[in-house]
Amino acid sequence: MEPSQTASPLQWLQLTGANLHNLRQVDVHVPLKRLVAVTGVSGSGKSTLARDVLLANVQALVQQRATLAGRTAQDAGQRVALNACADVQGFESIDRVLEVDQTPIGKTPRSCPATYIGFWDTIRKLFAETLEAKARGYAAGRFSFNTGEGRCPSCEGQGMRTIEMSFLPDVKVPCETCHGARFNPETLAVSWRGKSIGDVLQMEVDEAVDFFASMPSIAHPLQLLKDVGLGYLTLGQPSPTLSGGEAQRIKLVTELTKVRDEVGKRGNKAPHTLYVLDEPTVGLHMADVDKLIRVLHRLVNAGHSVVVIEHDLDVIAEADWVIDLGPEGGNAGGRIVATGQPEDLVRLATHTGKALAPVLAR
Repeated sequence: MEPSQTASPLQWLQLTGANLHNLRQVDVHVPLKRLVAVTGVSGSGKSTLARDVLLANVQALVQQRATLAGRTAQDAGQRVALNACADVQGFESIDRVLEVDQTPIGKTPRSCPATYIGFWDTIRKLFAETLEAKARGYAAGRFSFNTGEGRCPSCEGQGMRTIEMSFLPDVKVPCETCHGARFNPETLAVSWRGKSIGDVLQMEVDEAVDFFASMPSIAHPLQLLKDVGLGYLTLGQPSPTLSGGEAQRIKLVTELTKVRDEVGKRGNKAPHTLYVLDEPTVGLHMADVDKLIRVLHRLVNAGHSVVVIEHDLDVIAEADWVIDLGPEGGNAGGRIVATGQPEDLVRLATHTGKALAPVLAR
């Protein structure tokens, strides 16, 4: 595993007087543009510090700065009221704040990885530019399963029908008209490199990476999906069928895609984003944890700050900086017992440090 690049000088986000739940006047320094793990036993105050205090206040301050941009110096000098802390300093270099959680990326079958990440529009344009599509007078809108004449009229582009059961949960079955292809026969008659638009939706990411290899704007996000261990998903996988962990990794892929796009637009500077993730490794296999760590390092190496609330020792061992809370949970917690690199926690023999020692020894 390659660590985050740490050659640049440290900038610090300083939180003073955090006072919420079991936190009692906690002061903490968080290094920016690093992978930071917030650790501790259950109930020690990790989520309260990272999400309820740090994330909430920095997000409010950054949003206020954007809202007040261009106003008078007097108005711009008024700071938003802070929540559960006395002061926040060092947030000025942060352009954007985002919590990458495990909430669904969409609630309807029409939402899928291809539409959420954003490369589906490019695929539709590819089909619209084929000779067959031009001869039929089809524009890119013809290849949308959300609206237009191209989608299957029976299921309205969902690819499935819902059967209502009187005393049981509703049952979803493939549409008997399009057989799950989402489009009508006329639209499916148009092909690009031997595949119809329906075939592409049913294609797995692993196959699609090679199929679209000559189209970087499509191949790049597909490769990222493969890199985070989602190569088995189909491009049209309905969002309601995705697990929380899969949805979270798709959101990370979307962010990495934005990093590439923003660098292309701005030259060499992408907007500095503070990402906060709450236990992203829950339910992941060890191999998937390894892939997730690589993605987090890629965000940091792109110039962003990543704060992870985590129990997983492999993630903690890979962090650039650790903030360890405790020493216990509930009323016996809520204090910072150690900060520093993972090796520092081992030396100080905190609960996390003791568990971390054999991992670092490997």
